[in-house]
Amino acid sequence: MFLPCEGVSPVTDKDFAETLKGTALDIYRFMLTSNKPVGVRELSRVLELSSPSVAQHHLQRLESMGLVKRECGGFVVNKVVLNHCIKISRFLIPRYFFYLSLSIVVLIVELFVLYPAFLFQGYVFGVIAHILFTAIFAYETIRIWRKGGL
Repeated sequence: MFLPCEGVSPVTDKDFAETLKGTALDIYRFMLTSNKPVGVRELSRVLELSSPSVAQHHLQRLESMGLVKRECGGFVVNKVVLNHCIKISRFLIPRYFFYLSLSIVVLIVELFVLYPAFLFQGYVFGVIAHILFTAIFAYETIRIWRKGGL
């Protein structure tokens, strides 16, 4: 259960998943990467929505969940909710990217620094397993990056 701000009713996981998808997700993602309040017309122009009223509708839904709030000059993110990403400055980076980076570094060290004088079964198995783990982290990172991070 997600606990919103004061004056807003609690939202269940199911409601949250239903609300934060499609256009609402695009709006929320854009607002996460913006460092200033965003207006309805700006959202409709940047995201190429059919009209400002579409942006207004989705902003009201996000506001009712406590994810955004009104401030002078527009809307700002009130609560950051990221399932698979970490927000660093204005960038949304998949969590798996850090695992992938660490896995690549360890694999390079394993292949070029810890390379044994003769190949034995344990070393070969370890390298193959490590390559498999790196491939899985790469797949998950790319999948989340394409999906948009949330």
